[in-house]
This record gives sequence, C-alpha cells and structure tokens, in this order.
Amino acid sequence: MQSRTRKNGRFATLFISLLLAAAFASAQAQAPAAAVERGSATAKGGFRNENDIRDKFINWREDGDARAWLTAIGYDTSTIKDVTAVKPSGEKADVVVTVTKSDGAERRHGISIKLVSSPNGFNQIDKRWLRQYAKMWNILPEIVAALRLFVGEDPPVGKTRRPERMFLTELSKEVQAAVVGFFSANKEQIVADLLRGEGTGRADLFMVAWKPGRETRWKIVTTNEAIRFFGDGPVEITQNGNLKIGRITMQRKGGDGGRETAKMLQFKMNPSLVFEMK
Repeated sequence: MQSRTRKNGRFATLFISLLLAAAFASAQAQAPAAAVERGSATAKGGFRNENDIRDKFINWREDGDARAWLTAIGYDTSTIKDVTAVKPSGEKADVVVTVTKSDGAERRHGISIKLVSSPNGFNQIDKRWLRQYAKMWNILPEIVAALRLFVGEDPPVGKTRRPERMFLTELSKEVQAAVVGFFSANKEQIVADLLRGEGTGRADLFMVAWKPGRETRWKIVTTNEAIRFFGDGPVEITQNGNLKIGRITMQRKGGDGGRETAKMLQFKMNPSLVFEMK
C-alpha cells in the first residue's frame, strides 16, 4: 500500500512538473510572438502623413517599410550608401528622396503621396484659378467663357439650378461639345500637368497608402503609369454637370462660405483605384 502511494506521489509530481514546464514554454513562446506582433502592427500601420513617410526614408537602414519602398522603386538596398528625404512645400512631389549608391551615383525621386481612408474616397489633385489653367493650357477664349459660367466668375444665363453659377449641362449643346473637344484634344498634357507637374517640384513616382484595417496597404508606380491609368477613358460631361477626364473629375471648388475661392477650378480622383492597376 505504501509502495503504491509513493508511486502515485511520484506520478503526481512528474505530472505537475510537466504541466509547469509546458506553461513556461508557452509563456516563453508567447512573449516574443507578442513583441513581433506589436512590431509588425507599428511597421505596417505606422505612418499617418507625408512627414512620417519622409522620416521613414531617412531612417531606411532600420525601417523595413522604407527598404520595401526602395525595392519597389527598383533598388537593391545592399548597393545603397545613403538616402536623404525632404518635404517641399506647394509642389507636386510631397516628398523628394535622393538615393546615393555605393559607386557614388546619385538619383532624385519626387514622390506624389496620396493617403486614403476609404476605397471610395476622392482626393484633390490640383486647384487653381481658371485664368491660371487658361494660361497653362492655352485654353481657347470660347472655352474660357464657358468655364467662367461654370465656376461662377460670370453670372448665369437663363434658368439654372443654382443662382451663382452654371453647370456644363446647362450650356448649349454646341458649347458642351466645344468643351469636351478641347479637353479631349489636350488630355495627355492636362493629365500630366495634374499628376506630375514640371520643374524641380515634379513627381516622378506616385504612391498610395490605404489603411483598410490594422495594416496599411501601399503601392508605388511611376507617374507615367499613373498618368496613363487615370487618363484612360473618354472625356465626357457627367449627369451632375461636371467634366470627367478619364478617371479624373473637374468641378467647381464650392464651399468656403461663399468666398471668392469657391470659384476656383478643382480636379479630383480616387487614388485607391491604383490598386486595380495590373
């Protein structure tokens, strides 16, 4: 009887020891797993604006996202000596990255960045006074006259939906056709100016970051690819009386409490469509 009790006691002790060992091993495994999960969440969801993206590029040696971006741009990160990044003001490029390779070669990349919170959201890509666009694109006087009615710089003619301006659908069929014809004939230049810009502030790359959940999805394409994609499609007047240029919408800015700036011309698009690019 005594022998059986000792055996049972040894069995119980062994069983408890095994349970404790398993619990300890589980705790040890969970600790690094939790640390990795936190690190992944920070890395995958850790940028809120262009400043954060600039800083990640600057810290590229320690930042996995930045190294992935550099790889997406076309670099082998093992050949990179240095990366600098700045955030200019009022340019098409939201962040300008300069990459210096081990052989001393240096290259500049202006990146237009679109941060989106919804797959159906629209971002403003350009906004100016009509006279500025007229000068940029050599818009014909009769088209300028139509657009002055559209933005409300000139008072409406006849019966209109709004007392302060006219929609394109309220213009004569001949004028509508002239507007569509002009933007169709000059679509390539117009879309390029809207997305890439010119000079030292031009954007050579187009980056979209979308946070559908805990992780942040991102995609980088060349601006030329973005121009072809967003410019693809006809130029047409919408049922709402705005102008659609491929996947880009031209409209009157509006809002602003009725101030003069409401009469500016605005171009918008849905950046998240870039994820549909092949």
